[in-house]
Amino acid sequence: MSVQYWVGDFFIDLSRNQVTYDHQTQTVPPKALAVLTCLAKNVNQVVSQDELLTAVWPDTIVTPNTLQRSIAQLRKVLSANLESKAYIKTHAKQGYSLECEVRWQANITTPKLTKRSKQSANETHALAGGKERQKGNRSWRHIFAGFMLTLLFGVGIGLNSMGYFNGSKPFEFEVKELRSLTATDNKEYGGVYSADGQYVIFQRYPEKLCRSSIWAKHLETGRETPLMDKLGTYGEHSLSDDGKQLIYIEANDCTTPVTQKQCYTLQRLDVAKAFEGHNQPTQIMECKNTKIIKPTWLNDDQVLLMQLTDKRWKLILYSVSGNESQTIYDVLDGRFIDYDYSGKDNLIALIVLRNDHQRYLDIVRPSGELVSSQPVENIPEISPYRRISPNFTPDDEQLIFSTGRQLFGLTFDGQVSNISIPLDTSISTPTFHLNGQRALVVKGFYDSDIAMMALSNVHAENYVTLDRSTQFEHAAQFQPGGDLIAFQSNRSGEAQIWLYDGKGSQKLSNFPKDSYFNGIHWAQDGQSVLVNVNSELFRVLLDGSQKRIPMNDPIRELFQWNSKDDSALGLVNIDGQPMLVALNLRNSAYTIVSEKSVKWAQKSEDGRVIYTDLLDRFWITGSVEDTLIPPLMSQGSDKRFVITHNVIYGVNEASQLWSYDLNSTEFQVLGAVPKTIDYLTDVNHTNVLFSNHVASKKSLAELVLAAN
Repeated sequence: MSVQYWVGDFFIDLSRNQVTYDHQTQTVPPKALAVLTCLAKNVNQVVSQDELLTAVWPDTIVTPNTLQRSIAQLRKVLSANLESKAYIKTHAKQGYSLECEVRWQANITTPKLTKRSKQSANETHALAGGKERQKGNRSWRHIFAGFMLTLLFGVGIGLNSMGYFNGSKPFEFEVKELRSLTATDNKEYGGVYSADGQYVIFQRYPEKLCRSSIWAKHLETGRETPLMDKLGTYGEHSLSDDGKQLIYIEANDCTTPVTQKQCYTLQRLDVAKAFEGHNQPTQIMECKNTKIIKPTWLNDDQVLLMQLTDKRWKLILYSVSGNESQTIYDVLDGRFIDYDYSGKDNLIALIVLRNDHQRYLDIVRPSGELVSSQPVENIPEISPYRRISPNFTPDDEQLIFSTGRQLFGLTFDGQVSNISIPLDTSISTPTFHLNGQRALVVKGFYDSDIAMMALSNVHAENYVTLDRSTQFEHAAQFQPGGDLIAFQSNRSGEAQIWLYDGKGSQKLSNFPKDSYFNGIHWAQDGQSVLVNVNSELFRVLLDGSQKRIPMNDPIRELFQWNSKDDSALGLVNIDGQPMLVALNLRNSAYTIVSEKSVKWAQKSEDGRVIYTDLLDRFWITGSVEDTLIPPLMSQGSDKRFVITHNVIYGVNEASQLWSYDLNSTEFQVLGAVPKTIDYLTDVNHTNVLFSNHVASKKSLAELVLAAN
């Protein structure tokens, strides 16, 4: 085999591990050159990742990221020639190809290199640029490998990391530092940079409390300053361009609830005065019958907001001086998921799940003008119904999002690429500073256990933890006629279904990475469980085999399952709105049970459907109209409820376990339960199961990039 060859105007000398162009010679790692040689031997043909890994790393176990680093190294070397930056092309889900002339030499010689004139090179580059502008499509190659490796190994690694549009200049960065910004026993969320980049503003939740405070941290001195003098229920926040004003959402119990328990106010805070201790915010607007979240400051008078009206999210533009809002984006054929705003480009990126069950990326201007709308590519690593929330990156027309332990790139034309390395903890989507050299992430864990308490002795201290772990566990269910307990756990590093037999636990299911669960229920014979995973239904047998139950719509929540007649009770999105439905699993059909906003629902043994609304009131569905259950008017909470033998069991906001007999209408408080209960999950004749919050740790981290 020849040890010398030409790739375009680049002379490759494998005997010296060198690449020469324009009288300039670079030493290149042997493995990277081996990758180039393999591509050169298959010039103008797609070579799969597996073929490259086998050829270059035989009998060695390496990750695809190793290959991607070699590709990045080669692209950096070949970028010495403006024409050659598109020599190595990525073919999504297929592999790579070398698209240029290759000339082989049998004998070792000294290359005869001719220096091209600047005029010739510039003309060629202009022609190539014109062709690429006509193409208009850009595709991701690789983002954030250095970031993920830094998280894994604690070292900074320089990488070519942002996506490559066909022939366009890649966004390259080098990881300079990854540092933790907070290190307390509290939970931190929602970090945003100040405009000058000197500090970050974030929310801090004291351990085991659901209320937070807003803090600022100076990045150079490390000094932390509380901007609020009280704990509250605060949502996401946004800074004005000059960093002087902060807007945020605060939720409080409504004085006289009408349609919802909490009212939402948009508040404005003078940051400079707050640093001095004068932290009195100004209320800008209040919503008593709708919900508002995610404010984004556009200018001194305009704020972007998501508003929930009639069970439908809309994007509104609120005028502070005029105290009025206008809807700039509404989805009539689906539902609006999330958005991000780019101040640099004055563009809004919106994620929509339309009624065809396809995700779309819509690019909109603040005026409401639609710039583009593209379906988001479906890839095997992401469930088609998964909620994604991309953020803009510093590079043009590119976004990034996280599904937990994976990162993905998303281009304006809807192309998606997996760009992550698995982590042992979840991270949030990176939020970049305007200069593009830094990004904030939230990382951490949530620890909850499965706990059991005897119905005969209900007391806050009288419970046992079943097979303690340090991971998130919930949705425990007693096996009918058996001794097993099925539950969801992350103890293996992935969310899966587990079985507890009184002595220990073993994993039952094998669902993909970053899966999410919304319902687990046993069959009446105790030989299988029905699971709502990634908004799809699967029946999992005790031998671990899994069978998908096809449905026509995504299942937001699985409340109950009757295996005898293959029916289920669930929450399904219909025309973009969640509705309580009765599912027929045999023919994938459904019947609407209620069009009201339902938080939780169960079906009694005699066929009555009970549900709670947004005010945590209990309703019984009827043929003519639904009716309230008066004795339970003040007993609802976010802890859910269970119906067993026509008896409702629930936990009220005073952390008391109670029961209500649907036949005798007898109401009884059974005793106090731990205030750390997340959800009540199941009840049998003698015991009650619940998920119990143990600890949670969320902290801010900053990714610092080297200047290009």
